[in-house]
Amino acid sequence: MSIELYNDGKHICVMFSDLVEENGGETVQSNQFLIVQDGNGILLDPGGVLTYNELFLTMSKYFPPKQLKYVFASHADPDIIASLPRWLNNSNTRLLISRIWSRFVPHFCPQGKTEGRIIPVPDEGTLLPFGDTLFQILPAHFLHSEGNLQFYDPVSRILFSGDMGASLVPASLATAPITNFDQHVAFMRGFHTRYMVSNKVCRYWVNMVRNLDPLWIVPQHGAPLKGREVIGNFLDWIEALACGVDLMTQEMYTPPRKVSVLSEEALE
Repeated sequence: MSIELYNDGKHICVMFSDLVEENGGETVQSNQFLIVQDGNGILLDPGGVLTYNELFLTMSKYFPPKQLKYVFASHADPDIIASLPRWLNNSNTRLLISRIWSRFVPHFCPQGKTEGRIIPVPDEGTLLPFGDTLFQILPAHFLHSEGNLQFYDPVSRILFSGDMGASLVPASLATAPITNFDQHVAFMRGFHTRYMVSNKVCRYWVNMVRNLDPLWIVPQHGAPLKGREVIGNFLDWIEALACGVDLMTQEMYTPPRKVSVLSEEALE
């Protein structure tokens, strides 16, 4: 199922939240996004092979999928671009990804399929001309990946934020914008303390986003944040959050003293 986050008749932003079946908590919910403008489009973090068919069918309602202009990957995790070989096979698309990960992408694909089709984005990000729109590919390093990028659409004023702002909620709750941030923190705290590298980079990111003044922050996992009040509450929270290496201690770097995983014999 897809929902339109924005549609002015010419520029459309579509969100998918339930394309991957949740398997008793073993599979994390993830969102995929399609931006359509002037009969062409950009896929953002299109996900693994389980997402491909629905994305392809929905795209067909807006333009011939073979004409897909770009796939954008915020980083190189499997839930971001494991479906890339199918998009390269069935469209003329090119991949936008951090230069750090551009050399690793061919490992996802049959030999020769990526030749001339990867656009390495420099660390400082880039402006991306698309019709009469200048999208912004933003630096978001170490949030959580070393070469992490985010995508800002100045028409809809949506910041597609990758893992920043993510929440661990069922797919049924991922389409509704957050209305009570204080209650929602419980679904965000564990993810951010583990996946965001440090408070230092969170603060740098907050300064950048406050200058952008987005109307939406839409993460790759969980529910979107919409409106200045909720976004302001989130920025204040993440700006002060101790996370990642801030929480590391020497006790976490000691040799193990017990068996903590089941052996094959125990599973039989």
